[in-house]
Amino acid sequence: MSGFSASDHAWMSRALQLAEQGRWSCDPNPRVGCVLVRDGVCIGEAGHRRAGEDHAEIRAIAAAGGDTAGATAYVTLEPCSHYGRTPPCADALIEAGIARVVAGATDPNPRVAGRGLERLREAAVAVASGLMAAQSEALNPGFFRRMRGGLPWVRAKLAASLDGRTAMASGESRWITEPPARRDVHRWRAASSAIVTGVDTVIADDPALTVRDVDGEFRPPRRVVIDTDLRTPPDAGLLADQQGVVLIHGGTMPARETDLVHAGAELWQVATDEDGHVAPAAALEALAAAEINEVWLEAGPRLTGAWVQAGVVDELIIYLAPHLMGHEGQPLLALAGLASMDDRLALRRTDSRWVGEDLRLTFCLHDDEDV
Repeated sequence: MSGFSASDHAWMSRALQLAEQGRWSCDPNPRVGCVLVRDGVCIGEAGHRRAGEDHAEIRAIAAAGGDTAGATAYVTLEPCSHYGRTPPCADALIEAGIARVVAGATDPNPRVAGRGLERLREAAVAVASGLMAAQSEALNPGFFRRMRGGLPWVRAKLAASLDGRTAMASGESRWITEPPARRDVHRWRAASSAIVTGVDTVIADDPALTVRDVDGEFRPPRRVVIDTDLRTPPDAGLLADQQGVVLIHGGTMPARETDLVHAGAELWQVATDEDGHVAPAAALEALAAAEINEVWLEAGPRLTGAWVQAGVVDELIIYLAPHLMGHEGQPLLALAGLASMDDRLALRRTDSRWVGEDLRLTFCLHDDEDV
């Protein structure tokens, strides 16, 4: 965007680095950073760390020791203008005597949506917005998606052999990838609001769906099972550990509900699709209503394929291992109805890198303008 200096870009880049510090801990709030600058010198900076605690702007003002009159505030997201878990940041900037505010993205929250910037202007604070807005949005894809469209951002994780197999014909799948890739998966889990799997995976693998081998503070993601007919065993490991699990189902089954509630499950009933399965969009709407921003989908080929074909998956993160498992193994995805080359699903590669001996490929399933 024109009208910003090289110095403006440099300070906003620093604010984005600070926002990154809250990647694992500030959910369901957006990741935000703030830098206070006066006479070309940073006098205070901070990132938002945890929901319910001071936002980045308040922490930056505190870091400056209160001596902030005449400073410029670089904030990656429009300062809030409403009372939520904390007071409005726009008011705090005004009271601190900030002379200029440079904002990145406009807050998509309908409770803000330009009102924070307007409040600053009314108080005679010079305001400029839109600087590195795309980077701010990229740091908070789930928050922006939830506020704009009522759905979380969905990443589907897949691990496969070079010939695209996710398990042997017998169902054996441990381990396809090497320890570095598995540790990388746990870092993605830690940065997510919820880990979602299907009941078939629970029955076959009895997964824990927890975060392990991750250093630093993080907010444990919610664990969610898509279980249309409530087939989750009451003695499943993810119920036995008493860390909480949500079962999203499609109908009333009193006997099963009673057993699962007694085992510690939280039951959410949502609409089903024409095939009688939990409708992907309905499940995600329920998660968004619970302030889930980013979903990590770690399920089998049928559920993942169904969500891809329903158009609710935003990214595919695929770990390819350098070995072959044979044509009788389970496929990467179960995608029905692709009869001709014209039916292919187009993917846009956004990243590729080696994680140990495994190749991690990231694909976006939509165009930028669809976000």
